[in-house]
Amino acid sequence: MIAGGDRVLHGHVEVRQTRPVIRGFIAVLALAVVAATTQTAARASGGGPPPARLAGAVVMGALRAPPSAAFLARVRAGHLGGVILMGRWRSRAEVAAVTARLQRAACVAGAPLLVATDQEGGRVRRLTWAEPRAAAAEVDSPTQARVEAQAAARALRSAGVGIDLAPVADTPSSSSNFLGDRAFSPNPLLVGELATAFVAGLQQGGVAAAVKHFPGLGQAARSTDEGPVTIRAGSVALQRGLRPFRETITGGVRLVMVSSASYPALDPSGRPAVVSPRIVGDLLRGELGFDGVVVTDALDAPAAARIGHAPTKAIVAGVDLLLYASEPAAERGYATLLADARKYPRLRQRLAAAGERLTALKSWLAAAGGPSCG
Repeated sequence: MIAGGDRVLHGHVEVRQTRPVIRGFIAVLALAVVAATTQTAARASGGGPPPARLAGAVVMGALRAPPSAAFLARVRAGHLGGVILMGRWRSRAEVAAVTARLQRAACVAGAPLLVATDQEGGRVRRLTWAEPRAAAAEVDSPTQARVEAQAAARALRSAGVGIDLAPVADTPSSSSNFLGDRAFSPNPLLVGELATAFVAGLQQGGVAAAVKHFPGLGQAARSTDEGPVTIRAGSVALQRGLRPFRETITGGVRLVMVSSASYPALDPSGRPAVVSPRIVGDLLRGELGFDGVVVTDALDAPAAARIGHAPTKAIVAGVDLLLYASEPAAERGYATLLADARKYPRLRQRLAAAGERLTALKSWLAAAGGPSCG
């Protein structure tokens, strides 16, 4: 996600965790009843996973502090497929303890969680004790990029984090671009080379990389965390910025994060990329041939929050994993997606396809020594 994501509904997770114990207890009981009801319905129908499980598998919630009882209950009920660690986490021991609790809860639902964080380097490091130390703009060779990423993979793996939402593969069009030192270079050839090396370093260490923010925010005047963004660059300029994404996809990157900016030259409808079948389906899946996991940028950021039924539209467009930077927003997104999944068979089919990609990613992580529920 974008570094400014902490500003989105900042602090709601911590507020929830200070509610009276009785309210948390009621929430736990309610989730248990819902989980039991959906499981009974699935057994009675003899069908596949119930809509509640299909919807929950694709939602990534957020934590800024150790999880509350209500949060863990949602995980046990299968209403979350992943968690992103937001804020600042200042010790390996704390993160390792939290991820272990999360995975124990997830295995009650039958599948491990995807645990992610933004660990780009420099100022964007959620795990303040961990590598990479250098910001992207300070990396001057593929060897350095790979070494920095290998160190990051060791740190993340030791704390139970399996996905690094990095590297930034955007090519800034000017020195005033909001990304600043988060971008490798204004040269797309160099960006592609360094980003591909960073991806290789992470994934050789058993941590899945997520290049961002497809199809590029190098032309953006501001961050999508600050409001809606329309990138009016022509197709030639946008194709130039696609080169690093092409190279990392060829290099085997496991995830691609899609931005919530609009690109009229790529989708004349003006739909934000994250809900655009032309950008996710035709361009990313089709032209670039990406068959891994597509994850959204924060769906509760201002640029995306205004989209009606955003989680449903994103899944239909070809996205697999819906990322939220606050827990209340994740709960609302899940509720919207579940209600729509109960109505629309096409959405249930897309959720099942997304679930297969997410299961494949979890299997890759498990094979690399990550969590499993065997």
